[in-house]
Amino acid sequence: MTTAPDNPNGAPPRPRAGRKEWLALAVLLLPVLLVSMDLTILYFALPAISEDLRPSGDQQLWLADIYGFVLAGVLITMGALGDRIGRRRLLLVGAVVFGLGSLAAAYAGNPETVIVARALQGLGGATLMPSTLALIRNIFHDQTQRRTAVAVWSTGMAVGAALGPVVSGALLNWFWWGSVFVINVPVMLLLLAVGPVLLPEFRTPSAARFDVLSAVVSLAAVLPVIYGFKKIAVDGVGLVPVVAVVVGLAFVPVFVRRQQTVTDPMIDVGLLRGRSIGPAVTANVLASFILVGYSLFSTQYLQSVLGMSALKAALWTLPGTVAVGMAVPLATVLVRTVKPAYIIATGFTIAGLALLMLTRAPAEDGLAVMIVGIIAVAVGVTPVLTLVTELVVGQAPPERAGSASALLQTGQEFGGALGIAALGALGAAVYRNSPALDAPAGVPPEALEPARETIGGALSAAGTLPEPASGHLVDAAREAFTSEVHGASWAGAAVMAVAAVFSLYALRSVGSDRERASAADTQPEAARKAAPEAA
Repeated sequence: MTTAPDNPNGAPPRPRAGRKEWLALAVLLLPVLLVSMDLTILYFALPAISEDLRPSGDQQLWLADIYGFVLAGVLITMGALGDRIGRRRLLLVGAVVFGLGSLAAAYAGNPETVIVARALQGLGGATLMPSTLALIRNIFHDQTQRRTAVAVWSTGMAVGAALGPVVSGALLNWFWWGSVFVINVPVMLLLLAVGPVLLPEFRTPSAARFDVLSAVVSLAAVLPVIYGFKKIAVDGVGLVPVVAVVVGLAFVPVFVRRQQTVTDPMIDVGLLRGRSIGPAVTANVLASFILVGYSLFSTQYLQSVLGMSALKAALWTLPGTVAVGMAVPLATVLVRTVKPAYIIATGFTIAGLALLMLTRAPAEDGLAVMIVGIIAVAVGVTPVLTLVTELVVGQAPPERAGSASALLQTGQEFGGALGIAALGALGAAVYRNSPALDAPAGVPPEALEPARETIGGALSAAGTLPEPASGHLVDAAREAFTSEVHGASWAGAAVMAVAAVFSLYALRSVGSDRERASAADTQPEAARKAAPEAA
């Protein structure tokens, strides 16, 4: 064994995983794929839902956001709950909740029902994600095998998110919009059938009763922050979202203080002071910042600037999923002999260089630049997510694996929301102030007003104008949005530079597998030699 927590000071090695354990990993991939798919599966379904159910503008926003909002808000609570009642039990309960939410959404007759059903799906998803990662910690004791399992888990997340729009578009070509929810049900039924057979149960033996007050305070800390960032991303900086973020952040020290004083906290905040877990969570936030935040620009560029359909744009992003599928295993092999800090910093550097390349994306014929750029960003950042996930899961005590996994995933949701808000606000400012929109030939002032807000508004306004004014406005909007992409790319590259330097410094003390194995082997020998001297 090479992992100190599982093999301290020469203790007998823990058993390596066999066929049943790898089958269990395949079972755990089922909810991972679905939960990540459901984050993006509404990309195509929303227009069909809107046409059928006629939601208001606010209802449409909640249709898009409520799933991720609830998912992020209750991750910490569900991770701690799984540590207490059993991770397999929570996983199976979550499968029931997720399946019922999917059925309710599929056959909803009004927008309110879809919103409630999506919230129920988010609640179920929040039970599934930390449970899957925590069970990996309990199933795979060997560090090399566990890292492989985490790599498969991370790749499943990336594949699910990439497949969401593609699956949605394909289903809507043949079936009604509810089909994008119905497909979840048979998968959840399969999980309920094979989960009790293949998945082990694990709970913290000495856990005290669940601290309801800690759960309430965690919700008060997380939900307003996520809401504020999402609101800023949609409407820009305003009083309500800023107050929401401030209120949420004000509850963070209250939550930390509560965890330091209760007998059995939801999260052991002392873990964050360790040499790897705190920096790994921070690196996770920074990676999610760019991976999620920049996707807003790449998808709009492909559709609004290059004129692709949503399905075609989604298909063009699939090569990135294949590249990620090759990069993640490579990183897990390299870490056997190379320090994680070097690999993580290299990944951030690759992403930063790709973003610098994207500052040169043209307003016309920029497909090759954009596709190569976003693939390179994904190839650089996704292995980072895999390695920091293994660092957190591997270093956390087995009895705290659920809450540690939830903390990691909450950071991921926080980073993604922050990336969308920060890069979105910056990009919107660049777009609104672009000289290209100053005075397109033949465009009346009343058409310029919505055109200055978003490229979507510009394309809609152009549809009401005769030629050649319509063409002039479209060209101006595409040029302005390309400038927006450039601004976001510069900002993203700067964040990646900071992330690379931070990772090199903060994770410098974490050795490669070989170094940690060597250190573990020398500890018992040093203790044996020191014993006679002490006597």
